[in-house]
Amino acid sequence: ISPSLSRTHSEVFLEKHWRSVVSRSVCEYFLDAQRAAPYDVPPVIATPHYYLITVQRDSVSLVAACKQEVPPLFVIEFLHRVVDTFQDYFGDCSESVIKDNYVVVYELLDEMLDNGFPLATESNILKELIKPPNILRTIANTVTGKSNVSTTLPSGQLSAIPWRRSGVRYNNNEAYFDVIEEVDAIIDKSGSTVFAEIQGHIDCCIKLSGMPDLTLSFMNPRLFDDVSFHPCVRFKRWEAERLLSFIPPDGNFRLMSYQSYQPSVVTIPIYIRHNFSIKTGEQGRLDLTIGPRNTLGRTVDKVKLELTMPKCVLNCLLTPNQGKYTFDSVSKTLSWDVGRIDVSKLPNIRGSVSIMPGSTNIDANPSINVQFQISQLAVSGLKVNRLDMYGEKYKPFKGVKYLTKAGKFQVRM
Repeated sequence: ISPSLSRTHSEVFLEKHWRSVVSRSVCEYFLDAQRAAPYDVPPVIATPHYYLITVQRDSVSLVAACKQEVPPLFVIEFLHRVVDTFQDYFGDCSESVIKDNYVVVYELLDEMLDNGFPLATESNILKELIKPPNILRTIANTVTGKSNVSTTLPSGQLSAIPWRRSGVRYNNNEAYFDVIEEVDAIIDKSGSTVFAEIQGHIDCCIKLSGMPDLTLSFMNPRLFDDVSFHPCVRFKRWEAERLLSFIPPDGNFRLMSYQSYQPSVVTIPIYIRHNFSIKTGEQGRLDLTIGPRNTLGRTVDKVKLELTMPKCVLNCLLTPNQGKYTFDSVSKTLSWDVGRIDVSKLPNIRGSVSIMPGSTNIDANPSINVQFQISQLAVSGLKVNRLDMYGEKYKPFKGVKYLTKAGKFQVRM
């Protein structure tokens, strides 16, 4: 397997080989596909001698060249884990960050794959093997010629629980759970829901001494349609009792991801009243109002609307009662940064739209892309019932936070 990281303007800037050297020219198949459709590159590309399995995250692409047939999801999951590890170590996974940390990147790849097989992919195990970079350590290594690689094998690496290091001790024992849900939706011009689903995950920050055995239960576990778990979760217990039973890794990790497609579960937390009219040879009018719906009294915050106008629009002269707006005359994009929705005075923007003289082909059905956040609300209705701990005698401090965000949320006009 030979992962390569590539920018959208087609340049390979890092490569790593196992078992045998793979010619860099094999990446041309991927680069050609990327040039043809930058945002729709096939996840698996068959070439005469290799299968190229690709992942794109933000501004970086990872390509694995495999000689034999392999389960593609296995490789895709590993490539995503590589990016997650880089983000955990460096805070970001951009080209500049990777170039600034080439040495640590190659050390990580050597530990994560052993002769082409995944080995150490857990963050806390890797951090025992390879210390995360900081300024003082980088200077010391430059002067002394040492590396970030530890000389001792992590204690958890050879145990039956490889994701948790042994001998963990904390003065304050804490367990925090963040339930984060993203709403993907398409709303038609009459306000009816064309499509809606929830993409959710539970992120944890566990700082507990010893070897705690946790059980997490939910008030309504049947709303999950599709789930995936961290390897620490005992899957048979979940299937039988709908309980999450696990010995957690130390520190931050994603416990589970889930989806929900049930119409009764997916409630739309906002509504938009819109009126947009333009006629040939005349000025147009735009009127937008946004308000909360089914939020159980929670505040809708960080609201932003983006509206791509028809090409015949020259300019917008609008008056918002809240927030600020900008109009890009090149891309024809209207952006309205609303902020927080005050239910006593709903955010509204209205005004005139200038049309190019002589325009006849007027496409007056744009769509609005919406962003928002709602704290302390899981829009699916998911609630954590209780967390029990076994195997240790102390009582930990426990906390759960909920957050709903807009994913791909579109309102058609």
